[in-house]
Amino acid sequence: MKSSHGAWGWLGLSAILALGSLLVWTQATERWDWQPALLWQEPWRACTAVFVHWSRQHLLANLGACAVVAWFGWAARVPPRALLAYALAWPLTQWGLLMQPGLLHYGGLSGYLHAGVAVVLVELVCGPGASTRLRRVGLAVTLGLIIKLISEDPWGPPLRQLADWDIAVAPFAHLSGAVAGGLCAALLLLFTQANQRRRAR
Repeated sequence: MKSSHGAWGWLGLSAILALGSLLVWTQATERWDWQPALLWQEPWRACTAVFVHWSRQHLLANLGACAVVAWFGWAARVPPRALLAYALAWPLTQWGLLMQPGLLHYGGLSGYLHAGVAVVLVELVCGPGASTRLRRVGLAVTLGLIIKLISEDPWGPPLRQLADWDIAVAPFAHLSGAVAGGLCAALLLLFTQANQRRRAR
């Protein structure tokens, strides 16, 4: 894929996510986290929740993952539509948590970072600029992502305590992010292709 403004924008959005997480780290979590009971009174929480982290380990792990997703989008040279898809998936990731009613509070980047991975994978597998090699890489990573999501049992208990983690993990957030990112990317790709066909006539 050729370099594009989308890839630079992807790095910029990743920097915003990292900086926002560092700034909110010093704030009271109840002011910013996702709470479905406050969906209509305080709808901005669908965006600010990604900046909330419950422990230093949680913050550092997500900052590291944010750097990886930033590199993934840059290496794939994602087009501007991928950046738009990633941005649209930001609140959608949290809104999807309404399907897990037992999750009364949520914070962290991990769900939204799964959206970013899904966006890049749509471009690698279905985008017009991807080489055969990149499509194979995309398919392999897509399979790995699907296996990961299934193994986490997102439809099980809303929170799960994992070994070596000092916080409980919300597996459904990963599924919600991946679905939000994948759908946004696929719809924008289809729209772009339909628009190009119209212009070619």
